[in-house]
Amino acid sequence: MGKDGKRLNRLAYESSPYLLQHADNPVDWYPWCEEALKKARDEDKPIFLSIGYSACHWCHVMEHECFEDDEVAKIMNENFINIKVDREERPDIDDVYQKVCQLVTGTGGWPLSVFLTPDLRPFYIGTYFPKEDRYGLPGFPRLLKHLAELYKNDKEKVKRQADMIMHGLSFFDKGMYRSSTNELDKSILDEGALRLLDDADMINGGFGNAPKFPNATNLMFMLRYYRLTKISKFLSFVLFTLDKMAYGGIHDHIGGGFHRYATDSRWLIPHFEKMLYDNALLALLYSEAYQVSKEPRYLAVAKDTLDYMLREMVTSEGLFCSSQDADSEGEEGKYYTWSKKELLDIMDKDDAEILCTYFGITEQGNFDGRNVLHVENSIERIAKIYGKSTEDIASIIDKGKRVMLNARESRVKPARDDKAILAWNSLAISAMVKGYKVSMDLRYLNAAVNACKFIEHKLAEGSRLYRIYKDGKAKILAYLDDYAYYINALLDVFSIDPRAYYINRAVEYADHMLKHFWDDNANDLYYTSDEHEQLILRDKSIYDLSTPSGNSMAALALLRLYTYTHMKEYLSKCEYILKGHALSAAENPFAYGNMLNALFLYVMKPLEITVIAEDDNEVCKVKDIIWKSYYLPEAIDVIVDSNKVNDLNNSIPFFNGKAHDKGHRFTVYVCKDFTCSLPLHDIEEVARVLSYVVLNRLT
Repeated sequence: MGKDGKRLNRLAYESSPYLLQHADNPVDWYPWCEEALKKARDEDKPIFLSIGYSACHWCHVMEHECFEDDEVAKIMNENFINIKVDREERPDIDDVYQKVCQLVTGTGGWPLSVFLTPDLRPFYIGTYFPKEDRYGLPGFPRLLKHLAELYKNDKEKVKRQADMIMHGLSFFDKGMYRSSTNELDKSILDEGALRLLDDADMINGGFGNAPKFPNATNLMFMLRYYRLTKISKFLSFVLFTLDKMAYGGIHDHIGGGFHRYATDSRWLIPHFEKMLYDNALLALLYSEAYQVSKEPRYLAVAKDTLDYMLREMVTSEGLFCSSQDADSEGEEGKYYTWSKKELLDIMDKDDAEILCTYFGITEQGNFDGRNVLHVENSIERIAKIYGKSTEDIASIIDKGKRVMLNARESRVKPARDDKAILAWNSLAISAMVKGYKVSMDLRYLNAAVNACKFIEHKLAEGSRLYRIYKDGKAKILAYLDDYAYYINALLDVFSIDPRAYYINRAVEYADHMLKHFWDDNANDLYYTSDEHEQLILRDKSIYDLSTPSGNSMAALALLRLYTYTHMKEYLSKCEYILKGHALSAAENPFAYGNMLNALFLYVMKPLEITVIAEDDNEVCKVKDIIWKSYYLPEAIDVIVDSNKVNDLNNSIPFFNGKAHDKGHRFTVYVCKDFTCSLPLHDIEEVARVLSYVVLNRLT
């Protein structure tokens, strides 16, 4: 029995927090398993497939309205085999049926509600359905009865509908990806950048209208395009967007980090769930913005995002959790929003008024009578209003935020989905490495190294990886994004902890990825391996959704790995992927931001920076030059102890011919296009050479 004495269904034996949320529904839920699929075939019953995730607000709404209702559950149980899937555990299932939803309805999202024949072919699909007819949607009970009646009395019509959808899906799949070119050059980046700028919102920042998503990979590409061309409007737009997001309600001003998206075009009212991948990508983006602009406010946002991840999202074992819910105590945003009275109750009245002026807090509020915090007035303006110095106002605001955080900690927190997903943990590792590089905060370095160690011990089995870790167990064979993201993460960690082990493991995983995921006909990678369960479609991850596409991250990983190993297969496979999708990226950059980032590295050619050091004090100065003084997204940099370089020289071609000159505290090599600088031993020399590199020259 579950809470309140309710009977538990089969989901009670699952580890996914999302599935466990539905374990006491009166619906006779199955997880996705052969038992459920066989039962549908044996009894000739249609399948109702419901896909969602733990932090999804509308998933909770549909559960409360429909799946917790005894009458609705009775209709479902009598007429359907009901299967519940966590999209974060089984993105392969979700992606296939999301494509169906986009094909049939023109849109997608969660909860995803799919009606299948026993052979898993969809014949009706939608997203959220209310219990009663509203929003122009049919009430779920009425829909259930209609589809059950249709399946019983007119299977031929159901078959025709399923045939039509499958035909469309086949055409949709074949026509979606192919747009090959043999020319990989700057012109593709030019076209992609200009088209992306055409979609830019010059008033509010970001792209398009509401809802507004951060689209981190597109903004990263615009930074790279600025690096390539020095055209300032690309940099200006990115920084403008980052300011708008940082000042808006999508940013958690009290606890750090970012919510999933804004429901309006001004970044004011968020959808309050917090996802690990968003925060990892945005920490990377704000760190890069700091590198290119040197503006401390971007470093501050990067750090508060990383600090949020360390405070709220790390498990006791050192991995990162998936998400935090949008709701608490049954209300969306309750944990994050404030009334004016709440501030007056916890701090001095004068200080509270200043905080209210800063955060735009009013009696009436801006969200269901409460206030989503956002920066309404600058510190300079508030100083004039209250006749104080900017330093005093800044101090009051900082103190007030600490008081508010302490008060907020006493509230009921949103639920946390504590399963660890390999791909998202890999993004978090990369973000922690970048955070260490721009801040020198050892907490970030340690978090990255510890997460890698845990993954190697718990989610790896030879060259095979697993996607999910929960309750002491690894499960579900890893998908393409898991492999590609993790290879990149290993290479990132190698740059700050240069042990051959990381490169060797990256090679093993890359070889496994190419062996089990590669499509010889299309010359790119499937999302599932040849060891995975076969669905109605073997899908591919080509374009960015909420995270970078698997193929773009694989191309990036292979190009970086080629630079270290000089193994030509990695370069040729990278080129195949880029050539197959470069034109699509140029024509539709919004969906291919990370493919353009990979193409940028290919066109620019990696810049190799090797620092061999024996003096910690001096190497800190070199780190400042390499990681903080210049924005070099094409750089592949490694800082290695002089006592260890010989071992790396013998095992990793990247280090061939690079030796430490004794008598010097450090030796730096800067190489590009098979040309290296002379060994550098002076900080000013290093700065001079990198200055030339920024101007696209190397002497």
